Amino acid sequence: MCTQEGFQAQRSQLVGLLVSRSLEGFEGVLDWLLSWEVLSWEDYESLSIVGQPLSHLARRLLDTMWSKGAWGCEKLIAAIHEAQADSQPLMLHELSDPHSPCPVHKLQIHRPQIVRRLYSHVEGVLDLVQEQGFMSQYECDGIRLPIFTSAQRARRLLDLATLKANGLAAFLLQCVQQLPVPAALPLKDVAYKKYMSKLKATLSAQSRFLSSYDGEENLCLEDIYTENILEVQMNVGPGGPRQQSPATVSLEELFHPQGRLNEDADTVLVVGEAGSGKTTLLQQLQFLWATGQDFQEFLFVFPFSCRQLQCVTKPLSVHTLLFEHCCWPDVGPQDVFQFLLDHPDRVLLTFDGFDEFRFRFSDRERHCSPTHCMPVQNLLFNLLQGNLLKNARKVLTSRPDAVTASLRKYVCKELSLKGFSEEGIELYMRKHHHKPGVADRLVHLLRASSALHGLCHLPVFSWIVSKCHQELLLQGGGSLKTSTDMYLLILRHFLLHAYPPDTAHQGPGPSPLRGRLPMLMHLGRLALWGLGRCSYVFSARQLQAAQVDAEDISLGFLVPAKTVVPGSSAPLEFLHITFQCFFAAFYLVLSADLTSSSLRYLFNCPRLGGSPLARLLLPLCIQGSGREEDSIRTLLQKAEPHNLQITAAFLAGLLSQEHRHLLAECQASEKALLRRQTCARSCLARSLRTHFRSIPPAVPGETKSMHALPGFLGLVRSLYEMQEERLAQDAVRGLDVGHLKLTFCSVGPSECAALAFVLRHLRQPVALQLDYNSVGDVGVEQLLPCLGVCKALYLRDNNISDRGICKLVEHALHCEQLQKLALFNNKLTDGCAHSMAKLLGCKRNFLALRLGNNHITAAGAKVLAQGLQDNTSLQFLGFWGNKVGDTGAQALAEALSDHQSLKWLSLVGNNIGSAGAQALAVMLEKNTVLEELCLEDNNVYDEGVNYLAEGLKKNSSLKVLKLSNNCITCVGAEALLQALETNDTILEVWLRGNSFSPEEVETLTHKNTRLLL
Repeated sequence: MCTQEGFQAQRSQLVGLLVSRSLEGFEGVLDWLLSWEVLSWEDYESLSIVGQPLSHLARRLLDTMWSKGAWGCEKLIAAIHEAQADSQPLMLHELSDPHSPCPVHKLQIHRPQIVRRLYSHVEGVLDLVQEQGFMSQYECDGIRLPIFTSAQRARRLLDLATLKANGLAAFLLQCVQQLPVPAALPLKDVAYKKYMSKLKATLSAQSRFLSSYDGEENLCLEDIYTENILEVQMNVGPGGPRQQSPATVSLEELFHPQGRLNEDADTVLVVGEAGSGKTTLLQQLQFLWATGQDFQEFLFVFPFSCRQLQCVTKPLSVHTLLFEHCCWPDVGPQDVFQFLLDHPDRVLLTFDGFDEFRFRFSDRERHCSPTHCMPVQNLLFNLLQGNLLKNARKVLTSRPDAVTASLRKYVCKELSLKGFSEEGIELYMRKHHHKPGVADRLVHLLRASSALHGLCHLPVFSWIVSKCHQELLLQGGGSLKTSTDMYLLILRHFLLHAYPPDTAHQGPGPSPLRGRLPMLMHLGRLALWGLGRCSYVFSARQLQAAQVDAEDISLGFLVPAKTVVPGSSAPLEFLHITFQCFFAAFYLVLSADLTSSSLRYLFNCPRLGGSPLARLLLPLCIQGSGREEDSIRTLLQKAEPHNLQITAAFLAGLLSQEHRHLLAECQASEKALLRRQTCARSCLARSLRTHFRSIPPAVPGETKSMHALPGFLGLVRSLYEMQEERLAQDAVRGLDVGHLKLTFCSVGPSECAALAFVLRHLRQPVALQLDYNSVGDVGVEQLLPCLGVCKALYLRDNNISDRGICKLVEHALHCEQLQKLALFNNKLTDGCAHSMAKLLGCKRNFLALRLGNNHITAAGAKVLAQGLQDNTSLQFLGFWGNKVGDTGAQALAEALSDHQSLKWLSLVGNNIGSAGAQALAVMLEKNTVLEELCLEDNNVYDEGVNYLAEGLKKNSSLKVLKLSNNCITCVGAEALLQALETNDTILEVWLRGNSFSPEEVETLTHKNTRLLL
């Protein structure tokens, strides 16, 4: 017996129960209450409002039932039990007369059973009722919306039949009676199949529309998704196979075995800079799975956001994580969970934004019970390690700086998201703009503006360009060079959208910014507070504390976050983490609440003393309250370093001379503004000089070398954001570094622009090493301004094509200092051969050209050979891992026969046979300077070795000949031994990996120790 008092006492538990079963489960309870005629049609409509938080609907249902007395309370409890059991038989004998005078009433009293019967046949029934003229196309499309599951579509069909008086109800009764009764399945199979269907419907609805940056537009992901460059990180040791060009893969190849680092691990790591498209990549993965297009090896996919998971304060188990924080099973939750435990290899979990998870990875606490509750960080860490749900696949995304060595131990495969290629930028614009000529004009604008084009390799900047295309096409993009420029552009765009010029009190231009300054400062205070507490999702209480009201939210920079706390109203988050950093910088640069004592504290703090943000903040000596001072000081200390670095760059940009007029409109004190700008300049210059002075002195006889420390690129970005030539000159004045190494530093086109802006002012030539980055063709163009101070440029593994290299060579022809180019492991083809030949033929001081592991064939080798014939300075030529074959080898050999400077030639892995070896042997007879010839991994065989042996008899310069892995037998080795009898110059002949038995190896080694077997 349920009393109203007892019902009221259990109210919070009932709300939790109704909410935990999801909206579909809640609607299942309503089905039973309608069928028992406990709810009137008016009651039902008030409880079926689309868009209302489920917790609100649950409380409204409790109020409605309580108002009906103890009988209503008892019926609600019974309905919850029935919905949970889902045990009502599917046979509907009571519907044997479909022409009953009250078909609408029959639909109502048998509603739960009818919904279950329609579950797998909604699409077919909708087609029938439309053919018969009972429903329009518009009405059917409304029911078919992807936000609804199959059961929800069935309910909306019944709701429409209740309201229509055209015979639809009677027709539905007839259809339902004729539908086949599904064969009875074991409850466990029924449960997991229904859960899989529900999970797919849920993810399809959640992922169908792009929601990464803008909360207003409903962009269909399928229509506008653009592939990023996704590269597999290879881990090849000294004894491993020769590394080829970077392995670029598609999203569909995410789980392919290529590039697997750890066979015992099951976590795939995708790293990428802020704004590179990691969230959208996972959204596309979820959409492909939910719609059956790919990843069907997984029965279940569970998506999670790390920034939202960290908001969960109560302990979680695997069970509560999957069901309460993702999708609740409507039938047999225990059976479903046991199925997941029995088949973990059919489960995929995705965790987006590990860099936004405030807990650092640790493997100290081990947990293996899937039902044991633990803090959310321990749960996540044990899932990633495989202690929980072992063999379930995981995908983790993060910015590179947040990934530690201890985490990488549990990664089976690592991929790097490099952003858009040049073709990707163009495709993105064309997918977003279908009006005639708009996309063409945007693409032309980007190509004409090198700096803007460089920024757009990150999808977040491409989105800004697309969003602000009208302003850009009207004004041109030539003045936009920095990230700060772009974010101020989108800021004005949003302000003008929220307050159009014809309705706003302020006119166009910067005035709307000044008119909405209090609103922007509210957002800035919230952004800074969040950065300091590693919080990126904000509750209503936190918004209120930052004085952010509905009008501030209406600007559009805060959008609803997908909550992971069941029943709670959706919190808000900034469009993107970079927007949060931008608003924090905006608040700091205009805040009048920083005292000199707080700034001195920042300067002396061990953690922040050397950071660009702390140095920039030091001069902002403005009086304020002590309480505000303490909070800002603490926030800056606790902010994540990578977010602090982005904020520092924005702060420098806002303090630049370019945006002085903007700050002047917002800042009362002109004197304070000048003081801030002056101190920002001196601090940045001093910081960079301090960084260079920390380099150890050079080893005697060697060039002074520096591998950039983590803060170096941050300082360079901040200098670039200020866009002051004299400041860059002052920062590098007197610096003497012969070799600057920036490998594995996530250098993209925008970083290349910043490096060129600063390094071009060096007075001494420098060798710039940028191997293993994301330079690309656009980045190469950004580097051109500093090419004049480079004596060597290393660009290994940078996804560069012929287009970028042709631009580089055209500029290099006029750079006297440049003597070395290393371009191996890129995407070069014969298309760049004419440019390379021109470089070799025209530059009289050029020393080294390395083109290994590209896609150059015999045709390209022939063209390059023409350049070699006019060259008198080249000493090193690397051609390994291409496809020149015998024809290409013959062309190169002929060009090098009389070459007077080349000392080292590598043709490893070029499919060279005996004909190519014969031509090279003729070259050896004539050449008098070549010291090392590398021919490993070819098809020389004994015939080719015989030719080479004859050439060695007449050669007096070669010291090393490498012939490993060429299918050579003792016949070829004997020919080499005969040549060595008359050749005292050669020191080593490599023959490892050929067709020798252990006994033959011992015998040959004993005959001549110069044979290395």
